[in-house]
Amino acid sequence: MSDWAAFNDGRSIGSVSSEGGVILRDDEHRRGARLTLKRGKNYISVSCNIYGWMDHTRFLGSVYEAEREYDLMKKELDKVLEVFASRNLNNLMAWEAISVFVSKFP
Repeated sequence: MSDWAAFNDGRSIGSVSSEGGVILRDDEHRRGARLTLKRGKNYISVSCNIYGWMDHTRFLGSVYEAEREYDLMKKELDKVLEVFASRNLNNLMAWEAISVFVSKFP
């Protein structure tokens, strides 16, 4: 069973984001993260939010590239959220996991 599900039961797909882009994909992790793919007038982006910790947005050249990166980012976010699930989590561990993620997906 996946820890990911459509954000807001998929109702956000096709809607316009606060930045003005149309939401093409939008998933939420049960441990508190969201991944969103948007197509705007002059951009295609994938945004990642780990609730209470970080927002990270990447701008990509095509929907095809964004779809591929979205799937890769989702797998890596699983790893970050595993670190966050640790009973012994401290801020240094959390920020190190985030740093590794962002360095893989600048």
